[in-house]
Amino acid sequence: MSNSTPARTAALFHARTAALFISDLHLQESHPHTAEAFFRFLAEHAAHTRQLYLLGDIFEYWAGDDDLDTPFHARVIAALRALSDAGVELFWMAGNRDFLVGAGFAAAAGLRLLDEPYVATVAGQRIALVHGDAECTLDTNYMEFRAMVRDKAWQEQFLAMPLVKRKAIIAGLREGSREAHTTKSYETMDVTPGAIEAVFEATGAGVLIHGHTHRPALHLHGGKRRYVLPDWEVDVQPPRGGWIAVDDRGAITRHGLDGLPVQPD
Repeated sequence: MSNSTPARTAALFHARTAALFISDLHLQESHPHTAEAFFRFLAEHAAHTRQLYLLGDIFEYWAGDDDLDTPFHARVIAALRALSDAGVELFWMAGNRDFLVGAGFAAAAGLRLLDEPYVATVAGQRIALVHGDAECTLDTNYMEFRAMVRDKAWQEQFLAMPLVKRKAIIAGLREGSREAHTTKSYETMDVTPGAIEAVFEATGAGVLIHGHTHRPALHLHGGKRRYVLPDWEVDVQPPRGGWIAVDDRGAITRHGLDGLPVQPD
């Protein structure tokens, strides 16, 4: 068998992976192929790394930690817990869809909740991590909404409502969000240069990884690098998805759903 086969490439990749980064899976029961791709990723790739960073919008929505026992949620939690119990460190950052994930979920899944921005040191690389929505500062309506729903008092009041009512409110908000996106430009929904520079300045990092925009790419900011994670959608054609990896030497690569590098960076 040739040394260049995908199986051998994947084996070499697994043997020296220090950390993996994913975001924007938008997991939901109605998208079963995307969920199965996530479970395969955990078993075939994340199981061979030391750290896994989940950088927001892993769920399409999260109504509160009293929804842990929903069969679909319980399956996701069990898969994460199995990874944690096997010795992989798991880290979770809130997105704009699942910011209500709390201590109950973290304990059940065996992971650590991160504030943003967070600075991770991986194989000598100082890497700043954000979800990315806070950096979309041109979208003033969303920034006002974000400030409201991230307020502790608002969250306490919302979580005091019955779960079924919370889910109904969220469904309405999601529909409104879909409609709003049809009238917004790409520039409005993308991160702004000033906000990105502020993250670099505040963290002192030379690398920034984020999701949210669903526009995977590598951007250069002078001598600094910004990696944008892809969203996952395997229930449509062509399927989308992938992750970012850091190996033991500190090299950073972008990967597709098959686990192979998208391009050398």
